[in-house]
Amino acid sequence: MNRKCWNKGSPTALIRHNGNSPMSSLIDHASHAAAKHTDAQPVAKHPMLPLILVIMASCPVVQPAALWGDDWQQWLGPNRDGTWAADNITKTFSANGPELLWKQAVGGGYSGPAVGSGCVILMDRIAAPNSGDEEFVHEGEIPRNRNFVRQRLPGKERVLCFRESDGKLLWQHQYDCPYSTVTTYAIGPRATPTIDKDRVYTVGAEGDLRCLRITDGSMIWSKDFKTDYNVPTPNWGFASPPLVDEDRLICIVGGDSSGCVAFDKHTGRELWRSLTASEPGYSAPVIRTVGEHRQLLIWDSDAIHGLDPANGKPFWSVEFPSTYAMSVATPQVLDASIFIMCFNGKSCLINVGPDGNDAKIQWEGDRRTGIDGVHNTAQLVDGHAYGCGNGGRYICARLSDGKRMWETFQPASSKRPISWGNVFTVRLTAYKDRYLLINDHGEIILARMDPSGYTELDRAPVIAPTHQVGGRKLVWSHPAFANGKIYLRNDQELRCYDLSERTGSQ
Repeated sequence: MNRKCWNKGSPTALIRHNGNSPMSSLIDHASHAAAKHTDAQPVAKHPMLPLILVIMASCPVVQPAALWGDDWQQWLGPNRDGTWAADNITKTFSANGPELLWKQAVGGGYSGPAVGSGCVILMDRIAAPNSGDEEFVHEGEIPRNRNFVRQRLPGKERVLCFRESDGKLLWQHQYDCPYSTVTTYAIGPRATPTIDKDRVYTVGAEGDLRCLRITDGSMIWSKDFKTDYNVPTPNWGFASPPLVDEDRLICIVGGDSSGCVAFDKHTGRELWRSLTASEPGYSAPVIRTVGEHRQLLIWDSDAIHGLDPANGKPFWSVEFPSTYAMSVATPQVLDASIFIMCFNGKSCLINVGPDGNDAKIQWEGDRRTGIDGVHNTAQLVDGHAYGCGNGGRYICARLSDGKRMWETFQPASSKRPISWGNVFTVRLTAYKDRYLLINDHGEIILARMDPSGYTELDRAPVIAPTHQVGGRKLVWSHPAFANGKIYLRNDQELRCYDLSERTGSQ
């Protein structure tokens, strides 16, 4: 194996406030105020807005982490690791499944919801009527494989803000956004919004980065990745959710020396740029303390990197190219080991040295070892990885060597591989071995998992699959879990269910 590695020889958590705080109630009222920009459209005006804004200015925003831990303000939750700290989750569903609290109509998209500050933020797309003669964007011959055919499709992207308590639409922010991504998957935005106190950061499928006020959706600043950094739209669109770190907003952009770019989160001013890759990939950036350093982990089409989040300088890089640049899964860390997986039977475990300045691959998986997941992120627990491999095969693999302890198609509702089968995994940290799984049929599953096997406790349908891929309909949007509830979407609606033991158990 010829694998290139090179090596080079500071912790603060995101501060947020709880959705049930007085600040959140005021935000709920203030969200009815008129927008300051024409592209932000609040639903109504509130006569007490001036007084509310004065009170808001004097209210403390920062709350202890224990209070906001139940919010889900970004991709994969507070820690970007797909864990949920709720300790009152139902052990079984009622005969009719979990209680539906509210639902709202939305447009298409893969973007998952974010929950914080008393709001649910979601991105979607409203497509223009199809004329049937949309322009192809290929310079040469049109690909025969429809998974790579790209056309220019007119439409608008939207950022929607719903009230967490009852689903009422508070405001929407929209902008023209013709798509040039692969036509089959051009249904809407990919990246989950990021909520940071009184601001929301979003990245659209064509590289529109926006900083919005959570009170009314008005825009504070914006960037256009394609124009500002002279980069093309990836095949399946810009998909990496923005990451807030102290005063920085870290984004995956692409291009020459701008694979990863940090902006001042208040103004949009560029702070640093780093990395060059053939394509940016679709994986989310995460920050973990590995070795002696707090490291920003970036997985692009060519390699995985550990960077200093303060300045973008690499501590190390390890080559691990992904097929078709499909670096999708979020890197997961256990102690000093990093696990990544992707399409075409690929996965690997990377060990970072004690000082954090070097790294190397311990093992690489194949179609019989490791986990070859495509659209999901594995959970690492007690020396084992749990995740959905290609075709819906759910796998437990030993981290020391990649050996599969067991595998099953049961979570994917199948007995054999299915086209692009996918299951999302969320670990309930208050319980030793309990997980919530969400398959692409739109079912939620309560399960116990450990190295000895998979035990299904219950399942219920919660949302209809609406996106046609590979001869079947599916849903590929990762839900949000906050304050005892699940928030999930398809291409037609956003739904909120109660998962608390008080109402959900028999």
